[in-house]
Amino acid sequence: MKKGLFTLAAFVLAIFATSAQEVKFEEFDLDNGLHVILHQDNTAPVVITSVMYNVGGKDVGGTPEAPRTGFAHFFEHLLFEGSENIERGEFMKIIPANGGRFNANTSQDRTYYYEVFPSNKLELGLWLESERMLHPVIDQIGVDTQNEVVKEEKRQRYESPYGKIFETLGANLFKVHPYKDPNIGYMEDLDASTLAEFNQYFKDYYGPNNAVLIVAGDIDPAETKELVKKYFNDVKRGKEVVRNFPKEQPITTTEKAKAYDKNIQIPAILAAYRTPGFGTRDAYILDMISSYLSGGKSSVLYKKLVDNQKQALAVQAVNIPQMDYNIFALFSLPLGDVTLETLLSEMDVEIAKMQTELISERDHQKLINQFENQFVNANASIEGIAGSLATYYLLYGDVNLINKEIDIYRSITREDIMAVAKKYLSPNQRVEIEYLPQKDEQ
Repeated sequence: MKKGLFTLAAFVLAIFATSAQEVKFEEFDLDNGLHVILHQDNTAPVVITSVMYNVGGKDVGGTPEAPRTGFAHFFEHLLFEGSENIERGEFMKIIPANGGRFNANTSQDRTYYYEVFPSNKLELGLWLESERMLHPVIDQIGVDTQNEVVKEEKRQRYESPYGKIFETLGANLFKVHPYKDPNIGYMEDLDASTLAEFNQYFKDYYGPNNAVLIVAGDIDPAETKELVKKYFNDVKRGKEVVRNFPKEQPITTTEKAKAYDKNIQIPAILAAYRTPGFGTRDAYILDMISSYLSGGKSSVLYKKLVDNQKQALAVQAVNIPQMDYNIFALFSLPLGDVTLETLLSEMDVEIAKMQTELISERDHQKLINQFENQFVNANASIEGIAGSLATYYLLYGDVNLINKEIDIYRSITREDIMAVAKKYLSPNQRVEIEYLPQKDEQ
């Protein structure tokens, strides 16, 4: 009976994911190269205006002689300073005063700004984003102000317990690719940067031809097109962005490293692998592998190390998505006197099983159900849909993945999972990092 209910639930979820999640959209380009995607949903009087720029932490500023890290993240803050028509500090007052909310975020690969308004404020949202793109004020006052903001963010985020893990992974997995440096950058780089360098960075990366504009929600498409042209046609096309990042050499022997964190008392073990970027089929399979290993309390590693053997306080396998290379990492905190070596050995046992044995049909179906559920939830809101449309266009090169990506996961077989685990997750392909409490003398 339980098996019958399980199968029925999987069938119902599959039907729902197939039929209820269709996202319709319309695309067009302005003469200046700005790509625009519209999605109409009149079920609620809400609209989101968002812009994703093809610039992230991997795109350093400064000059070849003096490269500066952290510029894209810095601009995430700096472009809220104001414009020729918006006084300093007013950007973040105008939006809530008109019933809206806003946010922005930066990854190693892109920067994303968005505003959510009542639908009768659509024109305001478009004006705000056009002001950011057309003529922001980039001056020394704004640079100095945001320098302090970024430093405080770094203190709060990176100096919290285990806050340097992502920085540690990047520094140890990458030797030449700019993923080796933290997305937030090094503060000494920002301190040394000049106003001319910041203005040049804006010219280099924030042109309309290096961005996508999303308008989604309670809109009239014809009217919205005219408003988009009204506010963005005057933005001048920027120069074409050309990237030629150096390639990393494969890891062929186990590398060992240590990192120290003054804000922790319990050490951690990390095993990190450099794997294909998120647009590849193998990356999708590695997503499934990470979920199989640690996706919830019923997952393999959690049940084994936390529940049954009482060896770990926490355990996780993650597939960190990036365009050029993903990071697949194992992480665990020991319980009591359990050694880091023991934890790594126990995790390796489960990896080895995946490399030599097919996972069960039940576990395979469970994984597909999990990803179908994630697929439905990701686009359950206007904000989620806007973010997905921007991401699939700018980073994946296929907007229709918003409707079809789940088919990739459904096509992944148990044999695929075994083959990819064998291909990428052997000990000689990784960096093993002891993440240790920092003592006063270190």
